[in-house]
Amino acid sequence: MKKIVLFCGAGMSSSLLVLKVREAIKAGCYDYTCDAYDTTTVVSKSSDADVVLVAPQVRHMLKKYQEAIKNCPVEPMDMVSYGSMNGPKILEQARKLMGEQ
Repeated sequence: MKKIVLFCGAGMSSSLLVLKVREAIKAGCYDYTCDAYDTTTVVSKSSDADVVLVAPQVRHMLKKYQEAIKNCPVEPMDMVSYGSMNGPKILEQARKLMGEQ
């Protein structure tokens, strides 16, 4: 099972988005999990992740996260997809980063 992790400032907005991503995972019958966390747990919550996506409001911390997380791709979420809470597009982005698309 592949693990997608989303991070944002307080975990609130990503918590809404994760529900949309989970719906897209279920609709596509993928063997993935998706969880959202606040940025204080970046290293501990991403230790077994297959991809980490960072919300636009904490994009300024991206380099720090990329240096701390070496086991998987760490990239910013697409801003338009994040803003529109487009779960299928975020899932598509994660799948590309995992080399599954």
